[in-house]
Amino acid sequence: MVLSSTIPKSTQSDSEKCLRDIPTHVLKRLTPKSRACVERLRTCQLDRPDLSRQPASKLAVVLVLLYEQAGELRVLLTTRSKSLRAHPGQTALPGGKADEGDESLVWTALREANEEVGLPLPPTSSNIHFITTLPPFLSASQLLVTPVVVLLSSPPPLVPFPNAPPNSSLHPILTSLAPSLTKVDRIFDHPLEAMMDPRLLLDKGESLVDVGEDWPYGAGDVYNPSDIRLDAFDGLIYGMHRFRTCASPI
Repeated sequence: MVLSSTIPKSTQSDSEKCLRDIPTHVLKRLTPKSRACVERLRTCQLDRPDLSRQPASKLAVVLVLLYEQAGELRVLLTTRSKSLRAHPGQTALPGGKADEGDESLVWTALREANEEVGLPLPPTSSNIHFITTLPPFLSASQLLVTPVVVLLSSPPPLVPFPNAPPNSSLHPILTSLAPSLTKVDRIFDHPLEAMMDPRLLLDKGESLVDVGEDWPYGAGDVYNPSDIRLDAFDGLIYGMHRFRTCASPI
């Protein structure tokens, strides 16, 4: 299955088969709360538009890499290099535009994560398990972006990620990751639940950036919403939701 000029209709690629179903012992190792979240994602029935008529040049992905730490699900994030032309210095999920040779959007997400942070590609790593894809959204740069959600499993113990701030130790397999010199300035993580309710950060003891370039908002704030007008979309209002983290606002 190749992405020539369009994305083929939904089929399971070889890369997706390598990710396999999530083994029962992996699910059992999660806390009931984390396991319920993963199961809801796996079974959620969402309408997904057919992208087969869309040119590959208009398609992109982000990888939502989840893993459990201290009983809660966390998500892998990066700070984009300030030398990039698009979205310099911003927080991002690993991801990017589809290439002509990509066999599926799932493979695009894995390839981009490998290029940006060195995440092992299947079948090299058997610890990455496919959960689901979410419906695509239209980005401000007029790309159709599909989120690909995966679970990273690995046995304890957890170890600190080199040069990471306090309270942000990462999953063991992630300690080997390294940011791309041209694309990524930093790799870090954030509680998934705090993206649903940012106020939870105030009780978690997370290390957060100080007020300044990385958080130009109130000292006691952990969330800042705003709307921007996109002239390229005939004045469409685009909602911005910024979350305070240990590195930069999401």
